[in-house]
Amino acid sequence: MRNFEVAFIFYDIADILEIKGENFFKIRAYRKAAHTIENLPLEIEDMAKQSRLQEIDGIGKALSGKIDEIINTGSCQYYEELKRDFPRGLVDMLKIPGLGAKKINVIYDVLGITSIEELEEAARAHKLRTLPGMGIKTEQSILKGIQTLRGHAGKILLATALPIAERISTMLSGMKEVTNIGLGGSVRRKKEMVKDLDIVVATESPEIIIKDFLKYPAITRVLAQGTTKVSVMLNIGLQMDLRVVKPHEFYSALQHFTGSKEHNTKLRGFALKMGYKLNEYGIFEKDGGRAFYPESEEEFYRKLGMSYIIPELREDRGEIEAAMEGRLPDVIKQKDIRGDLHIHSNFSDGVSSIESIVRRAKALGYEYIAITDHSKSLKIARGLDESRLKEQINIIKKINNKIKGIRVLTGIEVDILTDGTLDFSDDILKELDVVIASVHSGFKQDQKTLTRRIINACYNPYVNIIAHPTGRILGRRDPYDVNMDLVLEAAAATGTVLEINSSPDRLDLNDFMVKRAKDMGIKVAINTDAHHAETLTDMKYGVWVARRGWLTAKSIINTLPLEKLLDFLNKTSFRGG
Repeated sequence: MRNFEVAFIFYDIADILEIKGENFFKIRAYRKAAHTIENLPLEIEDMAKQSRLQEIDGIGKALSGKIDEIINTGSCQYYEELKRDFPRGLVDMLKIPGLGAKKINVIYDVLGITSIEELEEAARAHKLRTLPGMGIKTEQSILKGIQTLRGHAGKILLATALPIAERISTMLSGMKEVTNIGLGGSVRRKKEMVKDLDIVVATESPEIIIKDFLKYPAITRVLAQGTTKVSVMLNIGLQMDLRVVKPHEFYSALQHFTGSKEHNTKLRGFALKMGYKLNEYGIFEKDGGRAFYPESEEEFYRKLGMSYIIPELREDRGEIEAAMEGRLPDVIKQKDIRGDLHIHSNFSDGVSSIESIVRRAKALGYEYIAITDHSKSLKIARGLDESRLKEQINIIKKINNKIKGIRVLTGIEVDILTDGTLDFSDDILKELDVVIASVHSGFKQDQKTLTRRIINACYNPYVNIIAHPTGRILGRRDPYDVNMDLVLEAAAATGTVLEINSSPDRLDLNDFMVKRAKDMGIKVAINTDAHHAETLTDMKYGVWVARRGWLTAKSIINTLPLEKLLDFLNKTSFRGG
């Protein structure tokens, strides 16, 4: 029995216990044991045969007994008893982003709901908002989570797909027959939405890998099976392709299955001119067929006379020509980010207090953050009026005196109103460190009106950043009808910064627009738009968009040290007319 099979049962036990409201320490013990087993460098079955289970961190007499039972029988009595009177659909609900065990327990106890389908029906009928500890926001969040889980047009968000891919990769890497492993496809290229997963495995025992992989409990259906490839459907509704190659073929296969198709087609054309043929198994001389097996992807590209091309750039947007000429950009890295300039606290529609946000940001190593709650017109988000904004500024001053090593900037996300004016007067805006302007209403206005609203904000002397400029929400709302050519021209003319919103369901601006902005000399801010202290870590998704858009640190204002950032924000650009 493989490690992942034992780990799956322990994870399942932990999930069931959590929904049932059992003892926290018991739940944690099972979850910790599952994580440890999943990541063991040795086979759990071999350790059991050698009576070494209790050498594993967190595995005592009781858990080792259950592991022995699972290895010998395929399950354990305790697990089977838990499942007997427990609806399986409740565990499936835990996959819904933002829905925790306590809420699931309430939903089950009060409404008797036992499946995601029943849950969605109840949410659409407004039956959840009246439950204890819930409300309209929770109900809307659950619907959003279900939509995220199911994806859109056969695709799901990168933020949903990536953890699944990483977990399966970790599971496979624990097999002693695996000598190398890598994620491929659109997940590795960090595309905003993903239609399937690709994982490449190097091994001398392909038949064993495929046979044991098919035991993975999250597989609901086998779509195709061969000697080097197996395609399956996962329980989240996502297809996964496992590619199995010989160790010496690994890096050619990883490059090939990373794609994109357009990148690989262009690359093959260049290789042919050099006398080579490319495929997933290696680089071959066109005449004679002598093979070259690279020992890294860097060596793969070097063999073709070019610089290494990072996965995010492999989209046939000029990266191959740039690599041939040695002019690929040194794109932004996560470590270059010094702060986050778009964060919501519990003053408006955020969950966390300002102090808890600051402490989390400091733990992330940030030099600064900006608190930018909504302005007064956005009543559904408890937007701040002038008096509450002043109250918040005073609190921020106190926190800056209290917490050292990080600076909290004052700010606002001011609404661009339907008539093109801003929600606060210039007298208020000029007192703030950071002013973000954005559209939250009037999405159905005609293109000319919507575009003029955003351009007006660009020409306001106190607006620093335009947030989520196209208004899209991936899988749920298309961009509103705005002429981005004119918006980009206005941003370039006024020095207004455009945002890459890192919220996984926004990623707005997208990578195409980011590259256009870069080419026009427009500065960019990568922000999370976080509504909870923990979602400050969503910054990575925006960084990946920036990398796909060829951005270097010089184009991004929140890579600047604090004093240079403040100097940049305080500069008066030409914004007349």
